[in-house]
Amino acid sequence: MSERGRGPIFSAVLAAGKGTRMKSNRAKVLHTICGVPMVNYAIAALEPLGSQRTMVVVGHQAEEVEAVLPGGVEPVLQKQQNGTGDAVRVVLEALEGEEGTLLVVNGDGPLISDATLADLLGRHREAGVGATVLVAELDDATGLGRVMEDAGVVRIVEERDATEAEKRVRLVNLGLYAFELRDIRRAMGLVGSENDQGEVYLTDALEIIGRESRAVTCLLKNPQEANLVNDRAQLALAEEIVRRKILDAHMRAGVTVRDPVSTHIEATVEIGRDTVILPGTFLRGATRIGSDCVIGPSSDLLDTVVEDGATVEHSVGRGAEVGPGATVGPYSYLRPGTRLEDASKVGAFCEVKNTVVGAGSKVPHLSYVGDTTIGEGANLGAGTITANYDGKNKNRTEIGDGAFTGVNTSLIAPVKVGEGSYLGAGSVVNKDVPPGKLAVGMPARAIRNAPHRVKEDTNVDGRVDGTETEGKRA
Repeated sequence: MSERGRGPIFSAVLAAGKGTRMKSNRAKVLHTICGVPMVNYAIAALEPLGSQRTMVVVGHQAEEVEAVLPGGVEPVLQKQQNGTGDAVRVVLEALEGEEGTLLVVNGDGPLISDATLADLLGRHREAGVGATVLVAELDDATGLGRVMEDAGVVRIVEERDATEAEKRVRLVNLGLYAFELRDIRRAMGLVGSENDQGEVYLTDALEIIGRESRAVTCLLKNPQEANLVNDRAQLALAEEIVRRKILDAHMRAGVTVRDPVSTHIEATVEIGRDTVILPGTFLRGATRIGSDCVIGPSSDLLDTVVEDGATVEHSVGRGAEVGPGATVGPYSYLRPGTRLEDASKVGAFCEVKNTVVGAGSKVPHLSYVGDTTIGEGANLGAGTITANYDGKNKNRTEIGDGAFTGVNTSLIAPVKVGEGSYLGAGSVVNKDVPPGKLAVGMPARAIRNAPHRVKEDTNVDGRVDGTETEGKRA
């Protein structure tokens, strides 16, 4: 190894461009792949290499891009997007006085791996050259610069400037480089913008370095990583590849995914072993699934926690918590602030918002429950709803342990239903019901002591049996 390549490592991610081929109002690098902004994949691939400083060149929608960057990276502003060479000039200004190796990667290359970047750095150091460029042989090189290599000089011709003969070359530039800082500084001082686009090309600096101090190529081992994202079709392809990697990792860790083709799990999701994910399921954001759960089919969970042994079928969760052994669905909607305690149930066609459903309690079907606290062992009959909004305020409902509501009961908040109380079918409750009382009517009034409920059977695993019993009157 020569003296070149022995210094510290610095990294730059080029993320200033608009991405016109995306036909989007959003900067290209902000488009997500499996829930993660595209630019953050490149940053993550650089992390294991031990860069002293990692910079992200921002320009178009700079503030929005900066907002999604992980901690520890430095945004540097390219005021005018005047090409990749101009972006590197901005980086060099930020690295004034530093010496070492500069790794340059594109923010629109989400499939690049840390292993490939390590290969690029290793090739650069072993060759002892001023510049090394990562290249790939592709059957379809559309949109990529073609690589011409001859006796230590590497020349790259952008597709828009290429001749027909040059466009037939299959060796392409992937936009990833290793430069010695002293060489790239000198070369950038000689680069102009004499091309059809009037831009400063980083590839011109590569050719200059090759003539002065030699440049080499590093051939990509895994062609799949060469997939850059320039339009929506390429975005979909990249997401398909990343999604399959995520699914494979979960399956190897002990998760059963019945149909990987129809299952979408974002990169940030955690799943415990022996959980089964059924077809058509979407798990997104900060969702965490415990062990021995069944999720799906056709469930969509965002930022939702599902604890061990729970089941979510044909349902939607947004910022909710499903406790151990609880069941949800089919066709229910858990909104933010909802917590289902152990072995509780939210059944078919229910919407639950900002509510605690106590251990063993049931909201079996056709209910809206909002801003409510339900105690343990309560049962809400079909069609029970909480009228929590009075046109100005969201008011709370409290339902005590062991309470029972008949079908089509309306609870007009704020209201309390006492422990062990019964509400007759069709009751409209706008006043508190004392513990242990039976209330009926519209508006409901307490008329006698509530009937005793026969305790439901409990399964060996501690879950309450699904059979509902009305019990006998005292």
